[in-house]
Amino acid sequence: MPKKGRKHAQMGKEMQAQCKRAKLESACRLSVLSFEDPDSLFGSLISPIKQETFFREYWEQKPLLVQRNDPVLADYYQSLFQLSDLNELCSQGLYYGRDINICRCVNGKKKVLNKDGKVNYMQLKKDFDQKKATIQFHQPQRFKEELWKIQEKLECYFGSLVGSNVYITPQGSQGLPPHYDDVEVFILQLEGEKHWRLYKPTVHLAREYNVESEDRIGNPTHEFILKPGDLLYFPRGTIHQADTPLGIAYSTHVTISTYQNNSWGDFLLDAIPGLVFDAAKDDVALRTSIPRQLLMQVDIADSTKKLSSLLRRLADRLENTTKLRSSDMKKDFIMNRLPPCLGSDSDPLTPGGKLPKIDSKIRLQFRDHTIITVEPDQENSVSIMKPLLYAWGGSAGRETHMMGTEDDTTSEEDTSQTHGLRFPLLYLDALKQIWSSSTVAVKELNLISDEEKENLALSLWTECLIEVI
Repeated sequence: MPKKGRKHAQMGKEMQAQCKRAKLESACRLSVLSFEDPDSLFGSLISPIKQETFFREYWEQKPLLVQRNDPVLADYYQSLFQLSDLNELCSQGLYYGRDINICRCVNGKKKVLNKDGKVNYMQLKKDFDQKKATIQFHQPQRFKEELWKIQEKLECYFGSLVGSNVYITPQGSQGLPPHYDDVEVFILQLEGEKHWRLYKPTVHLAREYNVESEDRIGNPTHEFILKPGDLLYFPRGTIHQADTPLGIAYSTHVTISTYQNNSWGDFLLDAIPGLVFDAAKDDVALRTSIPRQLLMQVDIADSTKKLSSLLRRLADRLENTTKLRSSDMKKDFIMNRLPPCLGSDSDPLTPGGKLPKIDSKIRLQFRDHTIITVEPDQENSVSIMKPLLYAWGGSAGRETHMMGTEDDTTSEEDTSQTHGLRFPLLYLDALKQIWSSSTVAVKELNLISDEEKENLALSLWTECLIEVI
């Protein structure tokens, strides 16, 4: 339980000096979020802060608090998730651990109060009321369409997976001890009020979750109350804790998170194998043998000079190339991202309209969900990847979003067949042409024969990736 040594009125004054925050004048009321495209969605999410300001001054650098005091936005946020939603959701078959955690911070440690098996709403409410336990709801976008819409657009905007958790905490209680996360965090306050304290990171841009003790973190750098409609952002590694003040029945907020394992270091780990694979074809230095018994040695200090020389050769090659293949990171994003949100009542997409002919003009559909990739182990082919087709009109793919998989044995061949089409490498320029153009004539595609041009257009049309204008 956090110490309560300050009055809320004092917090507001201190926060004003501690944290630059954005306030709206009464004459400049926020509208609800814009879903026109990923850029407008993110812009409306952080409004009135401009995107260029956000990335220049806050992203990966410091927290941002946006206190809005806007009833329209507060009502909209409340519709994203409410305590009252839990009764119906529990009837759909939720499980402890997988879907819901019940927890409370006790003496600076997280105490999990989960039962076994399915979640019973009456028992859940009893633990909430009597044990003052926080309800942590995992990945609510699986059940709430509005969150699906938000997170799908954010995944397009960031080019990274976006997860979420809802936290519902009763008054005078705290669910989690002080800790930091390995993700960029956006907090949307939905119901009630939450008292937050943020601390200076002990690990800047942390790569893993960790709990920190009260005697190690020092005094808060920021302290404030979030109210419905407010937004809070803080970078990964920011130590934080939050509680529901006495006098507030309960607090509900959603934590939207992104950029887990999405650093330059992660990208290098992913891309360097492909770079080495390609370079070794042309550079005999990379094909010469390593010293005898090198793999048996504990100390390879004598070989570091050679390795440094080879790395410099790779760096020189990298400066003169326009292609850098990402393999596992791209594949993970494609396989696990949310499908486009077309509405729960939409029918699965099927090819329709005119067949593409050589004189047709075509347009790519779902550009934000279409990725062209050439993988190191498939050097003679190019793939155009997309979400599963049947997921576009329903909830498949959404149901398991950010939940991990029980079976990780799917072969790469299965992955390619279910998530897109593979073409000979000579189709790469034509695919890029389609991807980068608002419309393009089939006869102008960068392929040699009309037959190849028509076959490419027909293949994409069959998969609902293009429409004929």
